[in-house]
Amino acid sequence: MAKIIIRVPATSANVGSGMDSVGIALHMYYTVIVEEETDHWKVNHALGSDIPTDERNLIVQTVLKVDPDIHPHQLTVISDVPIAHGLGSSTTAVVAGIKIANALGSLELPLDDQITMGAKFETHPENVAAAMLGGLAVSTFDGKHAVATKLELPDLYALVYIRPDGLSEAQSRKKLPQTIDYQTAVRASSKENVFIALVGQGKFDKAVSLIEDDQFHEPYRKDLVPEMAVIKETAHELGIHSTYLSGAGPTVATLGEKSALTQLRIELQEKNLNGSLRLLEVDEQGATVRGE
Repeated sequence: MAKIIIRVPATSANVGSGMDSVGIALHMYYTVIVEEETDHWKVNHALGSDIPTDERNLIVQTVLKVDPDIHPHQLTVISDVPIAHGLGSSTTAVVAGIKIANALGSLELPLDDQITMGAKFETHPENVAAAMLGGLAVSTFDGKHAVATKLELPDLYALVYIRPDGLSEAQSRKKLPQTIDYQTAVRASSKENVFIALVGQGKFDKAVSLIEDDQFHEPYRKDLVPEMAVIKETAHELGIHSTYLSGAGPTVATLGEKSALTQLRIELQEKNLNGSLRLLEVDEQGATVRGE
């Protein structure tokens, strides 16, 4: 059997007030090489001892949820996506598993069905939709079916600040309130609605400032990433108003043109923040599958 190579982009979710519904794919990749059949599943990786190398691995678990009759294979994982940092690391494994099952089982699953499967496995759709579709993806999930669409973007980049210490989604979700004030929710939703409408009209320059001032999760999680305040302040001094907490954190993302974000990175490097800064182009292709 020829090798199958799956490449899945990292994703940054909760863009603006798009809690669990708006995500963006980035040029940072999780690659899985599907190799020969074996007696038992074997997953080769250098992601640390906490990540299983057998059928307990999330990729394999996903494959078997999609099609339990898939024969075991050896898989090799090569990843730039940091684990538990708000860049969709679990999503990359889930999407890779769906793509592997679809290829090995010759299932020919429509993309909409693949996104729904991923949303069921993840319990929310935004990372899966962005990873599958690429670009800026808007999605919703009612527990049974996901609906997602992709919006066209200009030549866009993200400057991501990645803290060295990870944070599980479960830990971060404990910070969220059980309820939110009605008027606060209305204001936050209205800003995101206008953001999406402007992006859909090709007016990203007008839309970008609506990314900040989320009220659904940032006020409750901001203490997890104290550097976010410094990043926002520095960006504002440069006229950049598009910084947000990526996913459940602790990564902070700022969207914009490459030249502006390059200058922001220079300014932030001088502040000696406790983390790394990466300038990433938006991935417009989404997850890919190819054979060799």
